[in-house]
Amino acid sequence: MHRYAMPDWVKERVLRRQGKLFAHETIAAGRSALVVVDMQNYFCAEGFPAEVPLARTIVPNINRLAAAMRAAGGLVVWVQTDSEEALSRWGNHHQYMLTPARVETRLAGLAATAEGFELFGTLEPQPGDLRARKVTYSAFMPGSSDLDAQLKARGVESVLITGTATNVCCESSARDAMLRDYRVVMLSDANATWTDEEQAGTLNSFAMFFGDVMSTDEALARIVPLERRKTA
Repeated sequence: MHRYAMPDWVKERVLRRQGKLFAHETIAAGRSALVVVDMQNYFCAEGFPAEVPLARTIVPNINRLAAAMRAAGGLVVWVQTDSEEALSRWGNHHQYMLTPARVETRLAGLAATAEGFELFGTLEPQPGDLRARKVTYSAFMPGSSDLDAQLKARGVESVLITGTATNVCCESSARDAMLRDYRVVMLSDANATWTDEEQAGTLNSFAMFFGDVMSTDEALARIVPLERRKTA
């Protein structure tokens, strides 16, 4: 996995802004959700078109976080990209920013009936977890998914973002969540992308302006049980 360490200059910027390194001194599980973004075969499994090899290395941390959240009364949400409405809802991206061959591959590989759509095999989803399908990079953009409605109905205030790719769908979802007034944590060793440079650039910027960046162990140490969330 990526070996991210927050640079001192980023820490100094965070401390000047908020007076402490982490806005979350604790993570109240009853008002929090672990959001796992795009850990699908299409992005994780060997040989698939948009494979992020390091995504396979973060699976144990995602499973650890999911188990801890459930045990403390928090939510776990598995977000999957579904290409069904991609052309009608996100046509310009596909027309102008992807080659025709790439469009064909993406539409077929992320169809809900395709193997690429399925969650990567070593993940450990449970029957009580939530599911959300998204169209665009961000799961929190209006019209992309129903994730915001699902979380608001359950009284969620904080979201912990994990998954792949860090600087694409994870970052887009995390920033949009913050702008929709969630408190947000990105997990440095439970997000993965193609290069260490992309990972560091995303996490540095996020920490300075949008939310907390923690390791899995730092987050696990802060998860505390709280009164049960609302049921939808």
